[in-house]
Amino acid sequence: MKEYWNNRFIHEGHIWGRQPSKTVIDAKRIFALNSVKTVLVPGAGYGRNTKILSDTFQVDAIEISSEAVLLGRQWDTGSHFIEGSIFDLSFNNKRYDAIYCYDLIHLFTKSERMRLIKTCIQQLNEGGIYYFTCFSNEDESFGVGKEVEYNTFEYKKGKISHFFDEDDLINHFSETEIKEIGEVEEVFEYSNDVSRTYKLRYIYGRSNSNTSKV
Repeated sequence: MKEYWNNRFIHEGHIWGRQPSKTVIDAKRIFALNSVKTVLVPGAGYGRNTKILSDTFQVDAIEISSEAVLLGRQWDTGSHFIEGSIFDLSFNNKRYDAIYCYDLIHLFTKSERMRLIKTCIQQLNEGGIYYFTCFSNEDESFGVGKEVEYNTFEYKKGKISHFFDEDDLINHFSETEIKEIGEVEEVFEYSNDVSRTYKLRYIYGRSNSNTSKV
């Protein structure tokens, strides 16, 4: 996966443009209302969504692609970019008031998704806020490619996406205190001047005391 993303960032730069997602604007509002001070952003890319957070909060941005980290450190000087995987927390003993995770959890198989969510929630302080987004099963790409698991498709060789319905998303976060689930359309302005509309789902809530501790 690291090689795939390095190649994309080398050749495409700011792949999805520089405008932040409308979901990060919503997350920032929620974080501010809950007196958040520190935010973790897994799968941060080149900082398209971290930049709007780092002008208010202390942000640690974790990204597996070394090329994306280089771009992120130039684009968003307010965030602390860490090259590494959220699955490997040996470099990070911190806990955070909030997590914002944009379009990451759908890139994995079910066991990896559950592990990713658990790992993220464990990085929160007790009662910390999380905000995740993911592909919706209402998106036009749903069903494209070989189905490798329930609602998970290999649409390119070696690259999969899972498409969430509402119940599925609730089940993934069942050990947390879910506050809200919703749907949103996002228009990606790619670096090659091509645009595409995606249908996403979002979920936010709080960690429970038994899930925010390792």
